[in-house]
Amino acid sequence: MALYAIGDTHLSLSSNKPMDVFGGGWEGYVDKLQKGFAAVGPEDTVVLCGDLSWGMSLEEAKKDFAFLDVLPGARKLLLKGNHDYWWNTAAKMNRFFAESGFSTLRILHNNCYEYGGYALCGTRGWFFEEDQKPHNAKVLSREVGRLETSLKAAQGKPIWCFLHYPPLYQGYQCREILEMLEKYSVEQCCYGHLHGPVIRRRIEGTRGNTAFSLISADYLGFVPKKICD
Repeated sequence: MALYAIGDTHLSLSSNKPMDVFGGGWEGYVDKLQKGFAAVGPEDTVVLCGDLSWGMSLEEAKKDFAFLDVLPGARKLLLKGNHDYWWNTAAKMNRFFAESGFSTLRILHNNCYEYGGYALCGTRGWFFEEDQKPHNAKVLSREVGRLETSLKAAQGKPIWCFLHYPPLYQGYQCREILEMLEKYSVEQCCYGHLHGPVIRRRIEGTRGNTAFSLISADYLGFVPKKICD
């Protein structure tokens, strides 16, 4: 049994908005994802860190969920990304998954899951791209609150955290998110969102008590990153 993470699958099997047009390794990315998941075993857990489907509704994203559901892995924990417009309440999403027969998909939102004695926590997070919007303080406060709700659910277990937005970046830090990671002694934080040329501005490695890793799909070559056995 192993734990993996990958973000930004950007599937569009029904919505006709493929990523191939962007080049940079995205050509044939659906096939690359399918091949990349060959590294995942049938009993493994995979955290999917947002921007999973271009579908505008659960129904429009259904083929994308079906694709994810049949990939190897007993559990896939889904976070919200900034392009996951299909996202709804946890109750509606869980009901939709159950009615559709998607047995491996789980929502990671205001909660946590246990893996080998660790708590797997997460939320979308916050990024400076949003700073010019007038509601930024409100949305930032909401995201920090959601993160703390997830971290509190760990109930004292050591924590691995998963975000969609990077909490730090060359020239930028989200102080509120970083303070929350420090407050709850988060050991590892994986994040996505960064693609193409901006990947070079990522920050990885240990800062404070937390090890940071970028896990966007194109950065990983569409092969999920193994977090631990």
